This record gives sequence, structure tokens and C-alpha cells, in this order.
Amino acid sequence: MEAILLCGGLGTRLKSVVKDLPKPMANINGKPFLQILLEFLQKQGFKQVILAVAYKFELIQDFFANDFKGMKLIYSIEKSPLGTGGGLRQALSYASQKEVFVLNGDSFFDINLKALSLEGQSKIILALKRMKEFDRYGEVRLTEAGFISSFREKEFVNEGLINAGIYLLKKDIFEGFILNDSFSFEDFLQANFKALKAKGLAFEGYFKDIGVPEDYEEFKRDFKG
Repeated sequence: MEAILLCGGLGTRLKSVVKDLPKPMANINGKPFLQILLEFLQKQGFKQVILAVAYKFELIQDFFANDFKGMKLIYSIEKSPLGTGGGLRQALSYASQKEVFVLNGDSFFDINLKALSLEGQSKIILALKRMKEFDRYGEVRLTEAGFISSFREKEFVNEGLINAGIYLLKKDIFEGFILNDSFSFEDFLQANFKALKAKGLAFEGYFKDIGVPEDYEEFKRDFKG
């Protein structure tokens, strides 16, 4: 299996507690957050991981080099800001398989990745997390057949599903679309989910996005020891 980790974010909201580091290198009780993600992938049998990097990528490259516990690491380095979509599109050019897992480099979702599969003409399936009383995330709604029916903007929701930042997608997902060099993958998904025949699958595993200081500190407490 092969995965892409999106590690190019500036981590603006974490600047008060994580200074001068790429967000995936945020310290979690003595180890970088990215190491936790790589351990997660290694335990699930991945053989190759492509790191889509940008801001201070040298710190990531110097720390991990080209191998992590037998997994080959490949670096897709942005020469100019490409956004999550442009960064992913560039990283896909390094992929060797027709289907690739993609994970956000600033969130952790403890699920069995092999439960995600692509069927028929679907170009992508999203791992979704059921949450209660949230307003930080947009809500994702599904049809009875598991296709995405809508993405709702961020607003208070008593209970619903959120995009948890893990995808299984076809390597050719961007073919046939006219796109700028730099674009948001999330915006691309919301604009084209019907054409992509996008599906979603809900999981109940532990989820945390470390993108804000409060959740970053909570994740450190959860993973202490």
C-alpha cells in the first residue's frame, strides 16, 4: 500500500505554541507528530509514503531521511505555494499505484485503512467521523448508498459526520478538470463531489486535529507515555 501525507501547511494557528517548525513536526511528548502518523501507517503495512512538503521542509527531511522502519519515504517538494490541492497533484506524480491513500499531516484518526475501498466509477472515498455538538468543522451528508450528497458550511451541528482528513483516491482524480497551479483540495472536493462520484464511510475511532492550540495540548495529554 502507498500513502501521501500532506505536510505543507504553515501552521499559522499553532504559531503561539509551535514556533519555527512545520506543523507536522510539532512536539508530542518528545517525538514529532509526523512520527506518530508514520508509525500508524507502518503498522498497517504501508511500504511507501510520499511526503508533500513545503514550509521548512528541510527540517522534516533531515529528521526522517529516506526510510522509516522499512517504509520508503519520497519527498514531493513545493517550489512555490501550491495549496493542498496543488501539493497533492504534484505528490501524485510520484505515486506508483493506481489507488493511493491520502492523509492530512495535522490530524490523527485511528481507523483500519483497509476498510476503505473504491468501487465502480468512484474516484474517491472519504473517512468520516461522527461527532456531536460541533461548529469547527463542516458537515458531510451521505445518501443511503454511501455517496456524498452535500457538504455543509461550518455551523453548529448537534450530531453529524465530518471529513476526518483521510482519503482513498484514484491517481487520476484530477484528470479532465481545468485547475490553477495552486488550489485547495477541500474546495475542489466540494465543487466536484458529484462528478467524482465521491463516497464516504463513517468510523468511530479516536480523532484529533492538532491545528489549534487547545486540541494540540489535548492530543499531547491523550498520547502521554
